Amino acid sequence: MEKIELLYEGKGKKLYTTNSENLLVSEFKDDLTAFNAEKTGTEFGKGALNCKISTEIFKLLEKNGIKTHFINMLDDSNMLVKKVDIINIEVVIRNIATGSLTKRLAIKDGTVLPFTLVEFYYKDDSLNDPIINDEHCILLDLVSNEGELEELKRLGREVNVILKPFFESKGLKLVDFKLEFGKDSEDNIILADEISPDSCRFWDTQTNEKLDKDRFRQNLGNVKVAYEEVLKRVLGE
Repeated sequence: MEKIELLYEGKGKKLYTTNSENLLVSEFKDDLTAFNAEKTGTEFGKGALNCKISTEIFKLLEKNGIKTHFINMLDDSNMLVKKVDIINIEVVIRNIATGSLTKRLAIKDGTVLPFTLVEFYYKDDSLNDPIINDEHCILLDLVSNEGELEELKRLGREVNVILKPFFESKGLKLVDFKLEFGKDSEDNIILADEISPDSCRFWDTQTNEKLDKDRFRQNLGNVKVAYEEVLKRVLGE
């Protein structure tokens, strides 16, 4: 499947049209960004690692009944996906308090939450992706009705139920993660974007070592080595 025209470029990926109206190629980039692109860098090979990790996780989710945009991996850094109309809501699933949650609510960093917390953020870089509630989503016409918001929450929790024990079996705590959804050609809400150390926080279960994008955000170094470790564990090597 050949790339024809650049359709969209984000922080971590480029999307290209193909000769099929409903298929796109998602190219995973080596760019590193943090704090809404105020901090940038490049880690050669990061895109390929994210593509491989996302491929394995999408396969796992599909096997467990979660519909995604994934079709197949074309090469190390390129994935063939279904074209979707992205819903401009970032669905954040939290199992352990860290990051913005601890800053906003003064919850001690590392606190295991008593239940799975689902938050919505407005997907808009110019506004720094602010947190929003259900009524904001309706007000901004981000969804057609409240039922779609409930579907996003349900799907987010279902993904967590699948991924949390999976990563635990690999020696990783799934601290929190961001999901993006879109509507396919039949108006079904399906999972899109990626599942990788760029969109998830992974801590080693024994040491709490951070094996995700926070290594770049917090100047912890060895970003590629950390992503390689995640891939190795996902593959069971």
